[in-house]
Amino acid sequence: MFTPIFPFLLLHLTILMMVSLSSCFADQPHQEASLPLPFLSPASDHAHLRDLEIDGSVEFDDVRAAGTDFGHLHTSVPSAVVHPKSVADVAKTVRLVFELGQSSNLTIAARGHGHSLQGQAQASGGIVVNMESLKSPGIRVVREGGSAFVEAAGGELWINVLNETLKQGLAPRSWTDYLYLTVGGTLSNAGVSGQAFRHGPQISNVHQLEVVTGRGEVKICSEKENADLFHGVLGGLGQFGIITRARIILEPAPQLVKWIRVLYTDFAAFTRDQEMLISEENTFDYIEGFVIINRTSVLSNWRSSFNPKDPAQASLFESHGKTLFCLEMTKNFNHGDLDSVNQEIDRLMAKLSFIPSTVFMSEVPYVDFLDRVHASEVKLQSQGLWEVPHPWLNLFIPRSKIHHFAREVFGKIITDSSNGPILIYPLNKTRWDGRTSAVTPEEDVFYLVAFLYSASTSPEAPNSVKNIQSLNRRVLRFCKKSGVGMKQYLPHYEVQSEWKAHFGEKWKQFAQRKMTYDPLAILGPGQRIFQKAKPFS
Repeated sequence: MFTPIFPFLLLHLTILMMVSLSSCFADQPHQEASLPLPFLSPASDHAHLRDLEIDGSVEFDDVRAAGTDFGHLHTSVPSAVVHPKSVADVAKTVRLVFELGQSSNLTIAARGHGHSLQGQAQASGGIVVNMESLKSPGIRVVREGGSAFVEAAGGELWINVLNETLKQGLAPRSWTDYLYLTVGGTLSNAGVSGQAFRHGPQISNVHQLEVVTGRGEVKICSEKENADLFHGVLGGLGQFGIITRARIILEPAPQLVKWIRVLYTDFAAFTRDQEMLISEENTFDYIEGFVIINRTSVLSNWRSSFNPKDPAQASLFESHGKTLFCLEMTKNFNHGDLDSVNQEIDRLMAKLSFIPSTVFMSEVPYVDFLDRVHASEVKLQSQGLWEVPHPWLNLFIPRSKIHHFAREVFGKIITDSSNGPILIYPLNKTRWDGRTSAVTPEEDVFYLVAFLYSASTSPEAPNSVKNIQSLNRRVLRFCKKSGVGMKQYLPHYEVQSEWKAHFGEKWKQFAQRKMTYDPLAILGPGQRIFQKAKPFS
């Protein structure tokens, strides 16, 4: 039940919605809604939060860590961090801010493992909800109508989901490359990896969600129940609700993985082979690629623990002064099936046009392959090279423009890949549900191109944040000038006209969903899409 302040909200709700709607379409640089205004008292916000009765806790002092993220590019310190123990704690927190309405500047950001890049999970002067504290109801496998699903809290890490489902010989079928991310975090974006060409992104593999809306209401949603909220939240960048629980599709888990890498010098052959493989019914289980520009150690980078059976052979290949393209594939199998899987691999590879002497293979347990980035993370952490700025740029490029993009970017704008891996692999649009909030190019096949840079904290270094961000801007300017039709993945914009261009035909629906589920623009201020309606004077 709402507190007595709710009648006041009802009195002004129509005006508030008009203010919010006008801000939705305002073409102005976004200013964080939580910046203090002169006639408001932050002390009163603290007083309300101190009176918040939840099973978890509210932290006011040790909050600086919640103002940073993996990107290390933005810092926005919140007023408080909520550590919920239940969905009721999350709902009470949101409902409090909703009921305070115009009397408060508070906004709310749901923070998972803090792996955002541009401050998307921050709330300057607001509230950060630490979703990793939310473990209830835990991870459990459920069966329904002959299908298997896993239920997990929104703050649960994917690595924990995998380890639990493997106990029953099952696993989710679509992944991200890195498993130390939260369920709610990746589902708020899309969740892509080398399985997405076949199974779609993670948001295409969700059966049901539990969501706390910007009104503080707890909603169960699926394709059959509260379907608009269900589709809106998936890929919705945290704008319509906080995912507190998800039910995800499972499949039988393999035991082992045959892990293969081959090299190309011809980009046309590289993309032709990738597109052929993702179009076949009987193909590899995972397909990705990456670009190596003017560097040694062509088969290794920080995002992978790949160890070929013949390291001496692999060491012969370098890319000094040239660009190479690596196609990475896997085939899943179980003990006793090696002969048959090798025959299938031979059949598929006979169709490819890679450099014949560059076949590198490895066999690893399924869990080790999926968790391949973590081994490198541990190594980099020990060297002090993980907690550095990461000015990443992730793009979706239409197939019709990928060759033009490659000619002008690889080797010209980007002259080496020593600052981090550059991923490139195709995805099938038919595996994406157009009803979700996620945005992709308008072609049946498009490529993920991800520049996963690590930057130096020294402003004088060649790989300084400033220099890498300059390269990113050059890539984006080229895309805009050339009419590539690019869409950003994990998007970041400062001006709402850019957000409107990003969403295109989906913008009207996106703004309407905001009005419906978060009319005061409380949620996700760090995305810089909508501003919380300013208080009345």
